[in-house]
Amino acid sequence: MNIFDNIPQYLPEELTHILVNANGIRVERTVSKGHQSPPDFWYDQLENEWVIILKGSAELRLELNNKIIHLNEGDFVNIEAHTKHRVEWTSEEVVWLAIFYEQ
Repeated sequence: MNIFDNIPQYLPEELTHILVNANGIRVERTVSKGHQSPPDFWYDQLENEWVIILKGSAELRLELNNKIIHLNEGDFVNIEAHTKHRVEWTSEEVVWLAIFYEQ
């Protein structure tokens, strides 16, 4: 398997595949193609999320302090559980790898 396999040319919505789901850890690959969170939508997750950009670039916004986090290839961030955040924008093609884990 290859993390860059099976990426469609056209994606009306983000594409997410769960790669591993065991013992309180979930690993997901998400592909974005210019996608962003809907207006006034915030992720509020039960688990912590460590995410890295493997391809492309994106911006996340944290609700608490309105902080913008710009991520390029190789950049990663750890988002603690219940930290409200959203995707402000993504480049033409972004491949994310996210690891969700319990506290």
